Amino acid sequence: MKIAFFSTKTYDKESFLTYGRKSEHEFSFFDAQLDYKTVTLAEGHEVICSFVNDRIDEYILKKLSQIGIKLIALRCAGYNQVDLQSAKKYGVRVVRVPAYSPEAVAEHAFAILLTLMRKTHKAYNRVRENNFSLEGLTGSNIHGKTIGVIGTGAIGKAFCRISKGFGCSILAYDLHQSQEMKELGVQYLELNEVLKKSQILSLHCPLTPETRHLINGHSLGIMPNGVILINTSRGALVDTKAVIKALKSKKIGFLGIDVYEQEEHIFFKNLSEEILEDEQISRLMTFPNVLITGHQAFLTHEALEQIATTTLENISSYQRGDVLSNEIKAD
Repeated sequence: MKIAFFSTKTYDKESFLTYGRKSEHEFSFFDAQLDYKTVTLAEGHEVICSFVNDRIDEYILKKLSQIGIKLIALRCAGYNQVDLQSAKKYGVRVVRVPAYSPEAVAEHAFAILLTLMRKTHKAYNRVRENNFSLEGLTGSNIHGKTIGVIGTGAIGKAFCRISKGFGCSILAYDLHQSQEMKELGVQYLELNEVLKKSQILSLHCPLTPETRHLINGHSLGIMPNGVILINTSRGALVDTKAVIKALKSKKIGFLGIDVYEQEEHIFFKNLSEEILEDEQISRLMTFPNVLITGHQAFLTHEALEQIATTTLENISSYQRGDVLSNEIKAD
């Protein structure tokens, strides 16, 4: 099948060309995001492959349907960017990659946590300038801390296992409690109880209307002073304005994020020669206790292999007329 890839980077091209060598699919790679201006690039293709910041609303779906696109293959797990009701209306099917190396994201979340608590990013910059002073680099142990995990799907479970290895007490909240995690020693509580008792909080839940701005002024008020907040899930789980206020009041001791609610205009781009117009992320970057990475938690060789192979198998299954095990439907 002829596949149009949107929002592609070098690593996307390399992984799909490597793992798609034996397939009969034809690839067209476009650097541009999928939007009103670029949707016509899909003409002459049968499938589009998109990423997390390609907003696929009713207008886009109508245009894709008119072009003859019948399948959207998301090369990601999240699908909040897709209007599934409109996809159903225009007869466009949607598949995703529900799990790809959950350890990749969990390890990155813990790397952010370790960096913040031991200030290794600051030490790295000092030493490169021949400054070997330890003043201001005093950190804290992770061992013995109480970590709260919101969402114990594949990534949340991987994060819990890492936390257990560091000797932490683990509290969790999820609508569907995991027996495996209970046997590991994870204690499930109501959301407010997890928020109250966690010294470190890591978000691993999907973005839904119910979880949008899960971290807001009210929930931050419940948390202990100096709480450490880590988000490697979806940016809009966090109300950025409320977080900035909590950083200023020192309610949040450290903040580590790999996602941002307005990231579609910033992340995956080189803006080093431009003035950053987003005032909220600019404000976040002024805090010495904030660490931001640009949605790279998924970016490992192992994850890229799984993304490419699962995406291509989704498309091949559609071509063969098989049941699409990774299909997402409006209902």
